[in-house]
Amino acid sequence: MLGGFLVHTLSFTHVWDQSRTVKAPPSMPIIQMVRDRLRTRLRLFLPKLGVLFQYPPRSLIAPAWYTQKPVLSAQSAPYISIVTPSLNQGEFIERTIQSVLEQNYQNLEYIVQDGESLDGTSEILQRYQHESLHIESRKDNGQAHALNLGFQNSHGEILYYLNSDDVLMPGAMNYVGDYFNRHPGVDVIYSHRVIIDESDREIGRWVLPPHDGRVLLWADYIPQETMFWRRRIWEKVGGHVDESFEFALDWDLLLRFQAAGAVIRRVPRFMAAFRVHSAQKTSLYLASTGQEEINRLRRQNLGRDVMDEEIAKNVRSYLFRSVLYHNLYQLKLHRA
Repeated sequence: MLGGFLVHTLSFTHVWDQSRTVKAPPSMPIIQMVRDRLRTRLRLFLPKLGVLFQYPPRSLIAPAWYTQKPVLSAQSAPYISIVTPSLNQGEFIERTIQSVLEQNYQNLEYIVQDGESLDGTSEILQRYQHESLHIESRKDNGQAHALNLGFQNSHGEILYYLNSDDVLMPGAMNYVGDYFNRHPGVDVIYSHRVIIDESDREIGRWVLPPHDGRVLLWADYIPQETMFWRRRIWEKVGGHVDESFEFALDWDLLLRFQAAGAVIRRVPRFMAAFRVHSAQKTSLYLASTGQEEINRLRRQNLGRDVMDEEIAKNVRSYLFRSVLYHNLYQLKLHRA
């Protein structure tokens, strides 16, 4: 707490000193200038994790090096299976599919598991019927069940699921294949997060510190849409997503991976983009079903109910590190 107090105090002093040397325009009293500058300075020290709307929409541009080396050959590329669970996401699913196919990854198995959508999704899916895209449309019992149906038909060495409103960033799959080739002892990887709106415009970024397994017991800051894992760890934890979860199924899966001894790494890249829109499950269920499942997982893994103050205490240092990494990224001192 003292460190944060000193930082905020020094920031305020710096802003106040500046305000005395800058002439305020007639329409802006000096006190308003101080407040605006103070707000700007303090924003540098606030965590971005959990914040979905960070700035006005702007074009999403991937660095040129994302699509450069490594480009894996069919012989060296590990076989990757992707499952997209789908239900009435016709507005977005074509962009999701295109983001996968445009990777031009040599050894791809792509499964779209649709729950008999009624919004025109089936017409979109028919346009993508070819050998690297397997489409099944059947009634399911929710997202977790759809994922299990999809993964039951998968054969890849590396597994991943991409929701039907999110998108992969360019070059992500070549990066993933190369990383797993070079790190045979790693079981699970994930990356920083880009946040986009309904029109594919960027509205925020989460820059994460290196993985911290202790923090994972208290809170899940890992962007699901960026997480790839090996089949060996999937089979070790039973080869399924727990269908009793509607919201926190990815956190549950991660906790089971960790309990089984998985080696988990955060990689320095933005591998996928998370879409924010009014109909998404994150927005609709967080306060009800989502919170109930989050509390259930904490009880299950910590052995008791915990207070908000205790959670905050145990994630504080991680959030502080996230601020540091975010500012290093902004200053171009952390490549991602």
